This record gives sequence, structure tokens and C-alpha cells, in this order.
Amino acid sequence: MHEARRQGEHRILLVEDDQADAYITQRVFRDITQHLHQGISLEHSETGESALALLEARLDDSQPLPDLILLDLNMPRMDGFTFLEHIKADPRLCLIPVVVLTTSSAQSDIRQSYAQGAAGYVVKSTSMDEFTHHMQRLAIYWFELVQRAAP
Repeated sequence: MHEARRQGEHRILLVEDDQADAYITQRVFRDITQHLHQGISLEHSETGESALALLEARLDDSQPLPDLILLDLNMPRMDGFTFLEHIKADPRLCLIPVVVLTTSSAQSDIRQSYAQGAAGYVVKSTSMDEFTHHMQRLAIYWFELVQRAAP
């Protein structure tokens, strides 16, 4: 059984190959943590393979799993769709909500993401203020409003 999450402590796994995007996202969530007065830790994996390995290691060591995964679609070797397919096929991981966070606004990508079990789809904004606002709303939605199943 996995460690219960303490009140107000939330874990996000960011699966993102672009270092600049990962840095910006980490910075935004540090700011969100201060403004919302909630503990939000963001862990970063650069590839789908490393993210799956991290999740497997957590399961093997009975470590806490993320409460939310933010997933880029366009990554080398294992793209976001393949990662999504793996996680949603695993009964130990399939309840973790995955929100696609990508630059693609193509309807085919949006449809495929939802068909493969994504809980949401957010197009990255090029405006820092708008991106921050979107991430704040995402954090409020997932960590204050939504009732989730326990792992």
C-alpha cells in the first residue's frame, strides 16, 4: 500500500523533453505553491522511458505515486501517446490523471489523447502570464475541486 498523502501535499510528475519548458513549468509551480499555500512538488522526467522507470521504482519501493502527470506529446523515442498507452494499460497506474501539456492544437492529437485516457489537454501558451494563469487554474482544479480515487 502506498503512503497516504498528507493534507495539502500534492505530487506532480512532469514528462517533458524540452529543458526550457521544464524549467518554466517548475518555476511556475514554485510560484503557485507560494500563492495557493499548498505543498506542490514537481518532479521532472525528460523521457517517457525514464518516467515509466520512475513509476515502476515507486511501485517496487512502495513510494508515493504522483497525484497528477503533465505529459508532453512530442518527445523522441517514446512519444506521449505511447507513454499514455503504457500507463493506462497498467492497473496499478491507470488511476493517475494525465493531463497533456503540449504545443500541439491539432484536433487529431486532442482526440487521440482523450481516446487513450487523458484527463485533460492543455496547449502551452507562449505568454508567461497566460501560462502561469493556466497552471494556477489547473492546480486549483486538480487539487482543490476534484475528488479522486485513492490508489
